[in-house]
Amino acid sequence: MAGPLSGIRIADFTSMIAGPLATMILADQGADVIKIERPEGGDHSRQVADRRGGFSASFLQNNRNKRSVALDLKSEAGLQAALDIAASADVVVENFRPGVAERIGIGYEAIRALRPDIVYVSIAGFGFTGEWAKRPVYDPLIQALSGLASVQGGDGPRPRLVRTIVPDKVTAIQASQAITAALFARERTGEGNHLTLSMLDTVAAFLFSSDMSAHTFIGEDGTPDRDAGGMPAERTEAPGQAPAPPDDDKAQSFIELIYETADGFMAVSAHTDKTWAGLSAAVGKPEWLYDARFSTVELRETNKAERLELTQSALLEDTTANWMARLSEHDVPCAPVLTRGEMIDHPQVVANGTVLTMDHPQAGPIRLAASPARFARTPLDPPRPARRLGADTRAVLAEAGYDEDRIEALLAAGAGAQPDEDAR
Repeated sequence: MAGPLSGIRIADFTSMIAGPLATMILADQGADVIKIERPEGGDHSRQVADRRGGFSASFLQNNRNKRSVALDLKSEAGLQAALDIAASADVVVENFRPGVAERIGIGYEAIRALRPDIVYVSIAGFGFTGEWAKRPVYDPLIQALSGLASVQGGDGPRPRLVRTIVPDKVTAIQASQAITAALFARERTGEGNHLTLSMLDTVAAFLFSSDMSAHTFIGEDGTPDRDAGGMPAERTEAPGQAPAPPDDDKAQSFIELIYETADGFMAVSAHTDKTWAGLSAAVGKPEWLYDARFSTVELRETNKAERLELTQSALLEDTTANWMARLSEHDVPCAPVLTRGEMIDHPQVVANGTVLTMDHPQAGPIRLAASPARFARTPLDPPRPARRLGADTRAVLAEAGYDEDRIEALLAAGAGAQPDEDAR
């Protein structure tokens, strides 16, 4: 293929959206992406609704420009074949739950032993350390835990999901950029890297750039969370009533709605056979498994309105904390809906190191979002504080070849500026 990444080979072990979209961006730019899938059904997104000719729209939209290889990584021969492919690659990308790639035999150290300069990329939902790291995750859970659902709801009485999978897509874009940065570093140093990105960190950073003003200045956290317009949202549904899906909701295969509980709100995603069975068990509704409307992934999407109504009725019967415990016991993806202020102190956010603090020379103690992409072999320096206007005018002009007289003349003519000496 033509393109700026022509000659780069990527072994893609990802599924669903965030990982496949990241590698597709690179494939569009010329990389040879080899998608390695399990023989039994492949990527789960192949199985969802909105299909024609044996393909789902979701799979088609996130996997173009790739070659597909079906391998059983649980078999010795399949694993060896996957390792051989990875050894021939410049980049390996996986989005298994943390620890699974190592258990299978395709973790970073195993691949690095075969290809020392490999750029190995791990994408997770909640992170790689902390109690939440190995929990199942889907986009709505990240919207809930990160505070994005509260932002979308105007910090009013009813949090809402953004009607597209923002965390998946933003993480994909962040990952594709980080991969090209790591490849660039390898060109300079000859060394590979292990990149780790989580959807939670990525969305937190996404929010910090514009939506965390009330939580930037440490010591001034009393300001209520507000949406971009400064007005709280009004409730349009009765308590316990799930908001009506948008007209095009069926086309958005992975979006679930926020559910109300006895004391708050939470996100629950149960569209696979395993998670639907887990949800049925957790809420004490075994009869759901024998309901013909919900017997397959496609039927559960086709009959989504009925499924959401049943789920909402069940979840109203207990508190968010109790449902979190019961659903997690059955490995059902779930998360509480947090406000931005609650997100900052959540144990998983703390475990990830998502939020940094620094003493700004002028603004005092502030919070910042850490860079979502972490580079094991070329760790990032601590961030430097935002500078006063023109603080580096002299230094940069000098680096550009200006002598002191020329700099003084430029400043005196008003063609440049620097802060006053006593204000730097």
